[in-house]
Amino acid sequence: MQIVEYQPRFKDDFIRLNTAWIEKYFTMEQDDYDILYHTEELLEKGAMIFFAVEQETVLSTAMAAPINDSEWEICKLATDEKQRRHGAGSAVFKACMDYALDHGAKRLVIISNRILKPALHIYEKFGFREIPVDSTHGYQRADIQFEYLP
Repeated sequence: MQIVEYQPRFKDDFIRLNTAWIEKYFTMEQDDYDILYHTEELLEKGAMIFFAVEQETVLSTAMAAPINDSEWEICKLATDEKQRRHGAGSAVFKACMDYALDHGAKRLVIISNRILKPALHIYEKFGFREIPVDSTHGYQRADIQFEYLP
């Protein structure tokens, strides 16, 4: 398995994996469409998407996106259901953390939902701690928030 930065040839996998997990548990929201279908604009603003790839098959993906000069969000973590428990989710998540920290992040945040137990486990494994949900965030499904302070 290799961890690679965004390549246009993997954009459809980013959309496919994220749409699949969102629709399995929730309903797609406007913020989801904005992120999934406008990735190039986010990348131009400093974001980065990582992929865990094995034999040209994308196993998992995640995004690190700047909120401002010192705060970054880790978002759009999704793993192919057939590829879970191989460490791909943890690997792309760690790549996002490292990228954000290397690009000046002093605080990392995650907005999530309590029913996503495997994802919550990854966040805690990497040292994120639960904080009150920021009510200014747009996701209706958000019921838990985490932060990481290096």
